[in-house]
Amino acid sequence: MAGIEHETADGVQIELISGQRMRDKTSMEKIRMILDDVRDGNIVILEEGLTPDEESKLIEVTMTEINPDDFSGIEIESFPQSAAGSGNFLSRLIGGQSSNAKLTVIGPANQIHSLQKDETLIRALISGR
Repeated sequence: MAGIEHETADGVQIELISGQRMRDKTSMEKIRMILDDVRDGNIVILEEGLTPDEESKLIEVTMTEINPDDFSGIEIESFPQSAAGSGNFLSRLIGGQSSNAKLTVIGPANQIHSLQKDETLIRALISGR
């Protein structure tokens, strides 16, 4: 990540990526960035998620990169756009700008033991490296 130095330590690194950071990227740039971070063993949390087409492409590209000795794939879970980004009642009532927020969690399949979701919570059980 440009401008941010990383310390090397045991444990799991979580990348919280703002919607603003992703907005100027093409779909393939987003997918490459996510896959590179996940392949490094990081958990990626996207503020605004991916479009359904981008999620499909992410899974497709992931499938081509799976290697039993190197990369076991990804786990991904998102809140539906309507649950996470429809704005609050007041902003909708006064005609405020609706958000397209869609919180998404993506991580390496070999480190995420479980990824559970209900209407308001995504819970991940993650092992160390």
